[in-house]
Amino acid sequence: MSWWRTNARTWEAHGWRVEVRADELAEIRRDGRILLRAVRAVVRDRGWQTVPARVSDVDVSAETLILRLRHDGLSAHLESRLEVRAGTDELLIAWDAENQTVFDTCRTGLVVLHPASDAGSEALVEHPDGSTEITALPVEISPHQPIRNIRELRIAGGPALRFAGEVFEMEDQRNWTDASFKTYSRPLALPYPYRLEAGEHVRQSMRIRADDIAEPVSTAEATIELHVAGAFPEIGVEASTAPDPVPASDIGMFRVVELDLATPNWRAALARAAADTRPLDVRIVADCEADALVEAAHVLRGHDVVRVTAFDRRRHVSTAEMVSALRRALATAHVDAPVLAGSRSHFTELNREQEAIPSDVAGITVNTTPLFHSLDTEQLVESLAMQRLIAQQTVRIAAGAPVHIGPISLRPRYNNVATTPAPAPLRTDLSEGHGAEFTGAKDDRQGAPELAAWVIASAAALAVAGVESLSWFETWGPRGLIDASGRTPAAAAVEALAVLSGGTLLTGNSPDGLVWAVGARHENRDIVLVANLDRVDRQFTVRAPGGTEAVMLGAGSWTWAPCPELFPVQGFSPAAPPRPSARRAPRSPRS
Repeated sequence: MSWWRTNARTWEAHGWRVEVRADELAEIRRDGRILLRAVRAVVRDRGWQTVPARVSDVDVSAETLILRLRHDGLSAHLESRLEVRAGTDELLIAWDAENQTVFDTCRTGLVVLHPASDAGSEALVEHPDGSTEITALPVEISPHQPIRNIRELRIAGGPALRFAGEVFEMEDQRNWTDASFKTYSRPLALPYPYRLEAGEHVRQSMRIRADDIAEPVSTAEATIELHVAGAFPEIGVEASTAPDPVPASDIGMFRVVELDLATPNWRAALARAAADTRPLDVRIVADCEADALVEAAHVLRGHDVVRVTAFDRRRHVSTAEMVSALRRALATAHVDAPVLAGSRSHFTELNREQEAIPSDVAGITVNTTPLFHSLDTEQLVESLAMQRLIAQQTVRIAAGAPVHIGPISLRPRYNNVATTPAPAPLRTDLSEGHGAEFTGAKDDRQGAPELAAWVIASAAALAVAGVESLSWFETWGPRGLIDASGRTPAAAAVEALAVLSGGTLLTGNSPDGLVWAVGARHENRDIVLVANLDRVDRQFTVRAPGGTEAVMLGAGSWTWAPCPELFPVQGFSPAAPPRPSARRAPRSPRS
């Protein structure tokens, strides 16, 4: 898979413009102004996995675009027709799908992505019974559906959308670092999965009007303002979950290792992680069974454990019962390690389960992955600005406790909404691997040069005051920083970030979500890393406490800020950064 897609096409009619990305209608514009990020017809199986869609034919005329789609896989087989028809006043999008075989689905229908910039906008909602209400899209990431029972939706300064064929509702996809709000069909309050019979049709449509579109905001010169914000986070990496043999690794300052106590090889996973001679950030997946937790605690004795978090196997968060059970187990085994709480899967669960997750802990941990709803590189890049929102909101939820974010992976490490048991190892050794090797997905972009720039940008987004540690990927293997071919470009980025730990954090937001900078002050010297995730070379300005520097950076690349007068650090280069030390992350005063 290449970094950027090369097969997108543009369709235009009557002032409407749509970028066709395979089966997705993206960047829907009217007279050059963006109305919607995307519209797509999706089919999800009984475990919420997306059935692959293939475009079998495309018909184009002066006013009409028709995509004929085949949705095959995961026991599904549907043939569908996605039609776009342009008029002078509105754009009609209609979908007609015929199911070929009996199929249990959690969602089959149209989904609409609104840009994240709509946050805070007033919205007029017409409900199926004809009643109306005035509301607003949330500014804070909403844990639950901000708008329900939608027949028509009019966003101030944006489009008016009228739906047919099903009742729609909206969720805040920023929970999963998608840069969007999603309006989708079949409300979640209805039972799922539900059955589609062979020969059954699903017919849905939406009409888009652009009556009151706000004028585009002029963009000023791209400038990144960096300010002092506490200590630069510790930089870690997850232990490899790949099958043996796995070489020891010295990348990162600590090692995240997840131990599923229901699997027979969790002890081997712990031993292999400890062989890297890095402090261990231990994540335990378990039921609240005292004996299993006590056994795990005894195995942790003698290891350099920097913190421990336990997650309820079914809820994927640290419940009060689980935290209490873990504390008792550690005390019984005489293991002195800070106990954290949080979410194992996504920020979504942390956001939704705030009442269930204890606050009297030594820190809050949260995970996120950019490619949950979409595998597109556009989604990967757009997730960066949302990562910053998640970091800031997690810090507010933590209410003074340190925040630990990661390990971030390109694709989910497991399916937290699965309705069937996940595959798991049967052996006590690691000859088949463990964890994500069974439950996660690989991505060809793991070794892409652009991923190194993405890691720098991800650190720039997530490194806010209150975040004590960040971690990405695995040490070795298909989800790793090193594979059979050698060190990946992302490995150099992680090592460069580790160099900045121990200094004072210099952080600032991106002006456009595409160019980023993050730095640290070491002995009154400002060391800054910059990244460009745009498709084109970019020139921008970085203002640090030590001064201002103009940066020219190639597309999909990163570097140390180039001015030796402003950033006078000898011997620093992205090709050969200094080796970080494996020092222990500071203990929190809270326990």
